[in-house]
Amino acid sequence: MEIKEFLDQDQKKDLLRLLTAGSVDDGKSTLIGRLLFDSKKLYEDQLSALERDSKREGHAGEEIDYALLLDGLKAEREQGITIDVAYRYFSTAKRKFIIADTPGHEQYTRNMVTGASTANLAIILIDARKGVITQTKRHTFLVSLLGIKHVALAVNKMDLMDYSEAVYDKICDDYKEFITPLGIPDVRFFPMSALKGENVVDLSDKMPWYHGKSMLEYLETIHITSDRNFEDFRFPVQYVIRPGLDYRGFAGKISSGIVKPGDDIMVLPSGKTSRVKEIVTYDGSPDMAFPPQSVTLTLEHEIDVSRGDMMVHPDNLPSISRHFESMLVWMDEKPMDLNTQFLIKHTSNNTKARIDSINHMVNINTLENFDAKTFQLNEIGHVTITTAKPLFFDAYKKNRQTGAFILIDPRTHHTVAVGMIIDKTSAHQSHRITQVELQKVAQGELLIDPVQKEKRFNQKAHTLWITGLHGSGKNELAYTLYRELFQQGATLILLDGKSVRAGLSRELDYSPSDRAEHLRRVAHMCRLLNDQGMLVICSFVSPDNAVREQIAEIIGPDKFHLIYLKANLDFCISNDQYGIYEKADRGEIQHIPGIDMQYDIPQNTQLTLNALEKSHQAETVFQYLEKNNIYPAS
Repeated sequence: MEIKEFLDQDQKKDLLRLLTAGSVDDGKSTLIGRLLFDSKKLYEDQLSALERDSKREGHAGEEIDYALLLDGLKAEREQGITIDVAYRYFSTAKRKFIIADTPGHEQYTRNMVTGASTANLAIILIDARKGVITQTKRHTFLVSLLGIKHVALAVNKMDLMDYSEAVYDKICDDYKEFITPLGIPDVRFFPMSALKGENVVDLSDKMPWYHGKSMLEYLETIHITSDRNFEDFRFPVQYVIRPGLDYRGFAGKISSGIVKPGDDIMVLPSGKTSRVKEIVTYDGSPDMAFPPQSVTLTLEHEIDVSRGDMMVHPDNLPSISRHFESMLVWMDEKPMDLNTQFLIKHTSNNTKARIDSINHMVNINTLENFDAKTFQLNEIGHVTITTAKPLFFDAYKKNRQTGAFILIDPRTHHTVAVGMIIDKTSAHQSHRITQVELQKVAQGELLIDPVQKEKRFNQKAHTLWITGLHGSGKNELAYTLYRELFQQGATLILLDGKSVRAGLSRELDYSPSDRAEHLRRVAHMCRLLNDQGMLVICSFVSPDNAVREQIAEIIGPDKFHLIYLKANLDFCISNDQYGIYEKADRGEIQHIPGIDMQYDIPQNTQLTLNALEKSHQAETVFQYLEKNNIYPAS
């Protein structure tokens, strides 16, 4: 055979991506090493190094330790375990393979998810001595979650059980009972000894009761082409090609479905329609294109198409929504923070997203659901997500390409989670309320936890109450604080005597009883605003100590901060912008503190400021806020 003919033949072989999973020391790496060794896909220098390393670092006694072909990390070789995902490529006369050897430890769940994300088939190993164990169930659940349709259960180390058919049958029955609810469509069973090479490449004469294929023969012949979705045409646009005025093409990778010249297409989200004029590839202009081909499409009409848009057939649309439910695998060392606004990458689309709720967590060892408030590393659960703009998606089980996404931390740009979309959330579901929340509503409690609001607003919802005589400069200080805090990003509101008396206390006068009622109303307003997460600045004379204590009690002593602006009467009269003291002197108004009404000098203040030192007042308050972690709240 000439080299060109050989290369052409090799190019036409299809590719099978597979992963191995199992408990520690079940023989995953050994199985792959044996596949490479027995199929004669190792070079002489690799064989020499393997024999040398087996004597020095091996865990197989006098036998060659085939696991060393995969376990490349020093820690892996020392412990005889797999930690990171190891990828190996090899080919036979019938097919090309990429194998991902994934770790068995629970703390490396995210590594296994990474290896499984592109796999067509999973080989799950079981130690014949132990049978179906917790790790077997965990790995099978993950395989099911990630939409892998083919599972090969390799019952390994049969040599240590005298190749017993009864042992093998018992393990197969136990596994079938567990896997039935998961709905994996294709499950095959193989008794083997990876170390001895029994039923790996060639059928073994040690197990004459087994009448199936060897593992390699199965891998060479399994049909995976039909696993792809050829019904729903989905073409996320990755790049607009415009070399000149007379050409405009749209490049991308076909996620699913088939497209032909002349097909009607719709562009999402605009909804504009056209027809496919030509399919362009490196090899020319084919009559059709299908997944996973990367192609350029040209259209008959000039319509606006950009990166992130998706081309579909008009009579077969994906779900279009900002709200969807998803299974999520948390992959970050830091716990999930529900107040974080993440970046979501879905096909060629990027936008902002938030996790609205954790509906339940899954115990990946028992498959039981339970309530949770956050995700830790490697944890998996069911969540509801809202995005800043609509996404075009299908359920992950129907279409892995358009049903998968990743979440990215906007600060570190690390991938923090991978998700598999279950379905869009209906308008009713997206605004649903739980029984616990209904009870809170009945009791007048807000549905957002105060800690969540504190993190969202980066502040503590407290009240700064500034007291002092008319003309002491209370309003000047209050308005200055409001302006500076607003410019720094604080969420706040300002209340003063003039604005409140113009509406809420309009019917009240300045008598001691009406003044007390006026301030009581303000205190209740402050409490409501604090409950909403707002920082409140108040500027009121509030001359009576007993009333100030009542105000503190209403707002809450831990949220009430009394600031006294100290000034003598002469300063206040000279600084009076409203003419209050002149009116009092003429007898036009009564009940003016410092004139015909007592002003009780506050004794238990958080801050006492000198009215003469205007340049330092605001700075002193800012230092107090920061020192007491009120704003910003760390």
